Amino acid sequence: MLNDIQKHILEMVADLKGTGEGAINIRSDGQKTFRRNTENIVIESKTDKDGIDIRIAPHTKNERVHIPVVVTESGRKDLVYNDFFIGEHADVTIVAGCGIHNCGDCDSEHNGLHTFHVGKFAKVKYVEKHYGDGEGSGKRILNPQTVLYLEEGASVTLETTQIRGVDDTKRYTKVVCQGAGSEIIVRENLLTHNDQHADSEMDIFLNGEDSKAQVISRSVAQDSSTQVFYPRVEGNIKCFGHVQCDAIIMGEAKVRAIPEITCNHVDASLIHEAAIGRIAGEQILKLMTLGMTPEEAEAKILEGFLR
Repeated sequence: MLNDIQKHILEMVADLKGTGEGAINIRSDGQKTFRRNTENIVIESKTDKDGIDIRIAPHTKNERVHIPVVVTESGRKDLVYNDFFIGEHADVTIVAGCGIHNCGDCDSEHNGLHTFHVGKFAKVKYVEKHYGDGEGSGKRILNPQTVLYLEEGASVTLETTQIRGVDDTKRYTKVVCQGAGSEIIVRENLLTHNDQHADSEMDIFLNGEDSKAQVISRSVAQDSSTQVFYPRVEGNIKCFGHVQCDAIIMGEAKVRAIPEITCNHVDASLIHEAAIGRIAGEQILKLMTLGMTPEEAEAKILEGFLR
């Protein structure tokens, strides 16, 4: 019998094949399930290690790349290296992520190392979603690493989402804005529950003149789960950076936020903010006056916060 993730992947493959749009690479339990290239986007398997190279031609506009990963075998430990080469003046959307279904008693783990080389004046939106399910006692573990090198005028928006289901995650993001006028925007949404644990660590280096960085992290920690956020931004020239960490804490959960900024140049302007708190009682009461139950009101508040 197919589990929920396998069904979802089969539906997704059918949908993506049917559209005839974009490049696709689907990996399931360590094997390539489906691949499609386009005239401007070529995906090739690495020959020296497990993973793929994605090459996007200069001036490619309004195209998409889908590279989902699925793990359904209990005890499987994946390690893949994916490298992206985005040509000058390209404008693309890349959709990635991993789903783990674990019904066994052994831990299942996916480690994805993604490296981006973003050419001059290219624009990239990178969307990464993580999901886990299964009734087994084995853990569902996801450890993504994302490294980005931005040339002159390059712009990257990185959106990451992990809502429930993943027992342990350690995310590391490194961004080097090496070109003048380059820009990185990071939006991170996270929800943990039960005894799950999540670490998110970032290093952002603003080396190009007038480069910019914006980090917005929003998280919800429920039950006895724990979270640690450690974003670091370093300004080495005239630049601007803003880090914002907001968290809602519930039950017996624990959240630690450690935003760090380092200015190594007189014209580097960096700001950091961090706020952790519970849902305000008046917010729930206001929604209850509209006919919601306390549980419905709480769910609606969390949904809006993580949007």
